[in-house]
Amino acid sequence: MILVTGAGGTTGSEVVKALSRQGAGFRACFHTQEKAAKAAEAGFDAVVADFRKPETLRPALKGATKLFLLSPLSPDLASLEASATAAAKEAGVERVVKLSVWRASEQGYLFATWHRRAEKEIESSGIPFTFLRPNSFMQNFVNYFAAGIRDRQSILIPAGAARVSTIDVRDIAEVAVKVLTDPGHEGRAYDLSGPESLSYAQIAAIFSMVLGKRITYVDVPEADAGRAMIEHGTPEWMAEGFLDLQRYSRQGLAADVLGSVQQILSRKATSFERFARDHARAFL
Repeated sequence: MILVTGAGGTTGSEVVKALSRQGAGFRACFHTQEKAAKAAEAGFDAVVADFRKPETLRPALKGATKLFLLSPLSPDLASLEASATAAAKEAGVERVVKLSVWRASEQGYLFATWHRRAEKEIESSGIPFTFLRPNSFMQNFVNYFAAGIRDRQSILIPAGAARVSTIDVRDIAEVAVKVLTDPGHEGRAYDLSGPESLSYAQIAAIFSMVLGKRITYVDVPEADAGRAMIEHGTPEWMAEGFLDLQRYSRQGLAADVLGSVQQILSRKATSFERFARDHARAFL
């Protein structure tokens, strides 16, 4: 049985859907009782656990042989995932598949440094592992930019001329399910990209075509972007991490297009146009 942590989030919810389609045995782990209750009503085996309270992880892990490890982003991510890994080892979990970030091994930006620390904790645990290191999510446009696209017909981000090989979270979820259910992925780390490297001007052009209205990309100054995030309630550490990620992207370090998704799924990764068409209602 597979325990899916972070089951209510952008990636975890898609992993749940993909496992359901395959008919695999799993338990969905949530951070709130409300989300767990809704999942239970829908017929899922659902539990609540808090990585900061190891005692809540023990019942969640009971009977689990595999763990999809996804914790909330925070400065203490490494210690949170170390706690979850220790609980998994105590419970007899035989495989850990961790959702990491793009090029975590290079620690070229803040979020990558945090995730690499977590990866090292898993490596030292002795539990067979696989790390999934996706590039920026296409779904971030739904989560963070939909209002701007709807209301101002613009994408505001301090990205300069950066090109990014963004990836559809649905592809990440399918990769996760393959890795969780098929042998041969132990000890591997997969950097995952979409099928094309696009600038934000190109992304705006795709949205314009799909939505039937002109969407523009505005390269806002970094200081203005940081100030706006703080004013809208974003924690300072998250705002700085986001800006650091944009600096990394502006160096051309998030542009590589890799074949790992096609290698694992035996199909091409989802294009940005396909993503935009599938989620068009969120931007209208």
